[in-house]
This record gives sequence, C-alpha cells and structure tokens, in this order.
Amino acid sequence: MAQRIIAIDQSTSSTKALLFDEQCKMLARTNVDHKQYYPQTGWVEHDAEEIYSNMIEAIRQLIEVSGGQDSQCQYSLAITNQRETAVVWNKNTGKPIAHAVVWQDTRGAECCRELRSLGYAKRVFDKSGLLIDPNFSASGIKWLLDNMEGAREQAQDGELLMGTIETWLIWKLTGGQVHATDYTNASRTMLFNIHTMQWDDDLLQLFNIPRTMMPELKPCDAIYGETTCEGLFTSPIQIAGILGDSHGALVGQMCFQPGSGKVTYGTGSSVMVNIGEKPLSAPAGLVTSVGFSAFGKTYFGYEGNIYSTGATLKWICDQLQLVGKPSEMEALATSVPDNGGVYIVPAFSGLGAPWWKSDVKGGILGLTFATTKAHFLRAALESIAYQIRDLINVMARATGGRLSEICADGGPTKNQFLMQFQADMLDTPVVCTEVDDASALGAVIMNGFARGLWKSFDEVVGFRKVTQVYQPQPAPEKETLYQGWRNAVNQLIK
Repeated sequence: MAQRIIAIDQSTSSTKALLFDEQCKMLARTNVDHKQYYPQTGWVEHDAEEIYSNMIEAIRQLIEVSGGQDSQCQYSLAITNQRETAVVWNKNTGKPIAHAVVWQDTRGAECCRELRSLGYAKRVFDKSGLLIDPNFSASGIKWLLDNMEGAREQAQDGELLMGTIETWLIWKLTGGQVHATDYTNASRTMLFNIHTMQWDDDLLQLFNIPRTMMPELKPCDAIYGETTCEGLFTSPIQIAGILGDSHGALVGQMCFQPGSGKVTYGTGSSVMVNIGEKPLSAPAGLVTSVGFSAFGKTYFGYEGNIYSTGATLKWICDQLQLVGKPSEMEALATSVPDNGGVYIVPAFSGLGAPWWKSDVKGGILGLTFATTKAHFLRAALESIAYQIRDLINVMARATGGRLSEICADGGPTKNQFLMQFQADMLDTPVVCTEVDDASALGAVIMNGFARGLWKSFDEVVGFRKVTQVYQPQPAPEKETLYQGWRNAVNQLIK
C-alpha cells in the first residue's frame, strides 16, 4: 500500500501541514498562522489550545487541497516543532494553566541570573550541555509554577503536566493517553542529562519542578501512539517520528556524518553541526544538544541559536510596515550599492549565541540624513548574515577548521541577495535544497525509520535534492563590513 506521511511543522509563527509520499516528495502544503501575545516587555506567549486547533485545521485543509483521503494509501503523522516553548496543563481538565511561554520570552532572566550568581552554571552546563539562559524551558516552567495561582500546589499534588509543544500536541491527539517527548526536545529544557539520557533529579530540584510533571522520553524514530485527528480519519493513524525543528533540519539536510552541518533560517536561526556519538563539551558561545536519535544510536551536535533573523524581517513588515512582505525586500535592498553605514542589531529578545546576553536591547546604528528605506532593508538582511558568521567562526574553530559547505534551509533562503552575501561573508559555499521545509522532511524520515519504510541512513540520502549552490565571490569590503557589525554589537553589550 502506498504511503502518505503528514508532517506537522509547528513553528513560532504558524502551523504547517505537509503531505509527503514514500519517496519524500512533497505533494501538498497548508499553513495556519497563530497569534503572538506580548503582555509585557520581554514576554512572548502563545495560546497552546489555539495551536492545537490550528494543527487540526491545517490537516483538514491539507486533505482537502490534496484531493481528499485516498483509500489506497496508508497515512501516518510526524511532528517537528518550535523548541523550548513550554506548556503546563492540568491533566484532569486538559486545560493549560496559562499561555505557553515562548522560547523568545525573557521572564525567566532573573531566575537565571540568580542561579548563575550562586555558582550553578558549571553544574548545569556539565549535565545538560546548555548555558543557564531563559531561552531554554526550565526557567519559564518555574515562573509559571511560582506565579500562577494554585499552580505550585497542583504540581506537588501530581495534577500538572509539562511539555514542549510536541508533547502537548501528542497528548491532545491521543486523548490524554500519551505524555511523551523525544530526546532532542528534552535536551533543550535544561532538565535533561545528555550523559545519562534521562531527566536529571538534580536539575529538576534546582528549578523546583516535580518529576511527576515530566513526559516519557523516547528516541526520534519511535511510534508515539495513534490518533484520528479529531475524527478527520475514520480509523486511527500512527504518530511516528518526532524531533525539534532544528534537529529535523539536520536530518532533512542529511547531516548524518560527524562534521556535517546546516543553517536553518526561520524566526530565529540555528547553526548545528553533527559531532558524533559522544556528548562533547561545547566551546564558549555554543551548546551541546542531542542532534537526533535513530536505529538505537544517539548523535549529538554543537549548536548556536540566534533569536531574531526571520523575526526581524517580520517586524519590518508588520510593525514598521516598510514593505508588505519579506519577498519585497530584495529588490529594494539591491537598489543601493551598500548599507550606507547602517547596522541593525536585532536583539529584540536579547542576543543569543555566541553572546548570550539576554538583557541587551536591539539597536540601529549609523543613521544619517542620507539613510533611505533601501539602506535600512539592506542592513536588516545583512544582520542575518553577520549573526550566522559570528556562530560559524566559533563552530569552525571547534571542529578544527573552516566548514567545507553550509546546508541552508528555511524561507529566507529564497532571498538570493541574502544567500550570496552569506556565502561571501563566510567564504564558504551555501547549498540550498529542493525542500524549503527541511525540518518537516527530517520528521518524515524519522517517521519512515520508525515504521520500517527505510532501514538505514544510506537509503534516504538520495532524497535530498540540491537546487542552488552560492559560491563565495571576491568581496574585498567584507571584512570592513563585518568589523562594522562587531563594533555595533560591542556598543550595545558594553
């Protein structure tokens, strides 16, 4: 029977549903946006119930646009998701106790500062591979338990559950029967020990989070349960293949060998390189996470996360309304020969790797009366490439030299100016592939591994189709431009 795999890509701004066949060819795609909540400065929230409803709606639309369910096909569901965004809900009522705390949210900053001041940074880093930072889930969960009325008592009584978004979706899809997560998402919480591959009692105690709240841990290539997707399917289909979005992109870009790496351009951006089967301690500015787990083995990765890349472009469209959509930026940005001395440091939620300064605010430097909208838009696009270079420089030193190529995915890869500027700035080829949604492809591959469609990494490598390679061009001014970026950042972090 032919296979049809529905991949859910639940991102920071929307929920996508994508339909793939057994050759990993994408057949159809739908997208449903969800609301962003900013109740206070530094707070970013999502409505977890809205996200679940949107996922079901995206699947319904997907079935419709693909011509309806095919009785000759076997369907299954895979999930990749925004990481670190934390949901806490009551297992009896099925209701979240509050909006989800998004990975961009900084309300846990004070908790993190206190733990660092008390000398816990090394302990957390050694166990979890992560820095103590509000980007990761633990401080947000602690804040909810400490500040939502009755939450601490309910948690102590075993009434509350927690999870990142995929855990919430699985729990809802299975009618509350399955409370589980995969190793990749777990490794982004600050509560998971990457050496024992278990929730760590010491870390749970440090953040005062009861173990009873924690989901079951599973590899990425596991079968998680069954669902009818709220009756969209008359018979239950399997949920199989779960991993965080950055990890999904690592798999979707076929980075199965140590030393291979990728850049995902999304709301934020992730640079990750496969370091093999040992959780090596990350160099300054990076963290160590589970890269992916399959066929009984776990592969780890060095990673650096940038908080605002695609989000910067969305801010320019939605808040400043300088253009209607990001795709309109390229023509304007290339209408001027350079940035006119303008640098945008998009620290809307602080600066992520390699700076890890959650209290820094964004800035625009170098404005003059000669600055035009085109200069501003060019500076916004360039800020993405500069931030990626910051990370690649650290990554290259950690892995013993310049990377031979960078595999790129995500919506901004359609911007040819950005991709060429990125290649020039890195002096490294940037390889773009056929599927923009590499995270979804990674989830599909894990789904196939879980369900026995493919028996090895070698069987799926050919599914990756390169569409364009941006070769670095001579750019004598690039070091001057990059130094201007570094000077701009240094002015903000003094």
